[in-house]
Amino acid sequence: MDRSADGAERRLRPPSLFLMLAEARGVFEFNSSLLLSPLLMQAPKGDGHPVLTLPGFLASDLSMAPMRRYLKELGYEAHAWNMGRNFGGVASRRAALRDLLRRIHEASGRKVSIVGWSLGGVFARDLAVQMPELVRSVITLGSPFAGDIRATNATRLYEFLSGEAVDDIPEIRAAIAGDMPVPTTSIYSRTDGIVNWRTSRVQPSPTAENIEVHFASHIGLGVNPAALWALADRLAQPEGEFRHFNRSGPFAIAYGPAEQALS
Repeated sequence: MDRSADGAERRLRPPSLFLMLAEARGVFEFNSSLLLSPLLMQAPKGDGHPVLTLPGFLASDLSMAPMRRYLKELGYEAHAWNMGRNFGGVASRRAALRDLLRRIHEASGRKVSIVGWSLGGVFARDLAVQMPELVRSVITLGSPFAGDIRATNATRLYEFLSGEAVDDIPEIRAAIAGDMPVPTTSIYSRTDGIVNWRTSRVQPSPTAENIEVHFASHIGLGVNPAALWALADRLAQPEGEFRHFNRSGPFAIAYGPAEQALS
């Protein structure tokens, strides 16, 4: 189902100043992951397939280095994007990202899971739409792809630095906001101080789900221990299979309730 039309009719506000200032707690989320690393290593192990990590707006590969290290420890072939700092440009980055995905697929001979944080998740969904035959699954973290995607505290800066207005790419926006041709998980938080959480939710289906992480920040979502556990669990699913996330694990208290998938 394409929800872009519904989103266009409903104007959303960016997160409040209070939530934006509270983003500093991301440091504590990272420290929590370090303290809980023995527990995090009890997550399901990987099967060695490649995982491409795409950083958020204004971030570089360094921001996702802890995640890549964690995934490598679990047995995955974790890849950085190696394109420097992410200054945006959904349309202008498309060719380079397609080439990157193709190279990883050809080198490994396997489909690639893509994990995108914030704007990186928008890129991930766009890649899945363009090249579904190369993509195993898509997992996004606090990514604004649905409804009124202008409801962020970074929209104006994104448009200034990328030279690309959000409203300039309606066809790409509609495709990204719709149902994905591959299994999809969106991890988000209602206390996100950068992106309105309503723009990060997929339409639940047998192959698409939302996982809410209580009290997580936007800048801490990629290092939050509960988010990392959910990420590892999702990546460990056998290729061609999909089951919805089981919230009974060690971080059960950190997740919002499961949603009913549409048949």
